[in-house]
Amino acid sequence: MYKVGDFVMAIDDDVQGKVIEVSASGVLIESQEGFEISYQPNELVLDKSKQESLDFSSNFSKLATENTSFKKRPKNTKPQKRQKEVPPMEVDLHIHKLVKKSKGLSNFDMLNIQLDTAKRQLDFAMSKRIQRVVFIHGVGQGVLRAELEYLFRGYENIQISEGDYRKYGVGAMEIYIPQKELG
Repeated sequence: MYKVGDFVMAIDDDVQGKVIEVSASGVLIESQEGFEISYQPNELVLDKSKQESLDFSSNFSKLATENTSFKKRPKNTKPQKRQKEVPPMEVDLHIHKLVKKSKGLSNFDMLNIQLDTAKRQLDFAMSKRIQRVVFIHGVGQGVLRAELEYLFRGYENIQISEGDYRKYGVGAMEIYIPQKELG
């Protein structure tokens, strides 16, 4: 059904990628973020928009090699490498992602766990020189969001903005940590 090189999307996940291996045990894809993830064939669908552009470009390449009026680049020039944008570190602050059982925890306790996690993860990102961190706080009543903004304002030299709406909706904020040159 799928072949190496096909662009696919996961049905139940927000994952898109390119098929890198097809075997009896499943389909291995490389996600847009560069991770290898295994799926069963029935968990995937072809990403027709990317597949059509791939088909068009491969057909165009065939035409270009057949037609001598196209000029080829001299062999001694290297194409410029595109700088790959590093995906941000994501920290999901939903309480069920942070503790095994939230039953018996007060709202105050849950908020403190979430804020401690956010502080610890931001400190980790700064120590590892990670430039972008997305904190997924959810929508709710806005208490966690307000507390995160207060917490982050205590840090110098970071920039706070909304998370990517297309990916996170309104339930996330992105922190940009400018990096000083090592010298």
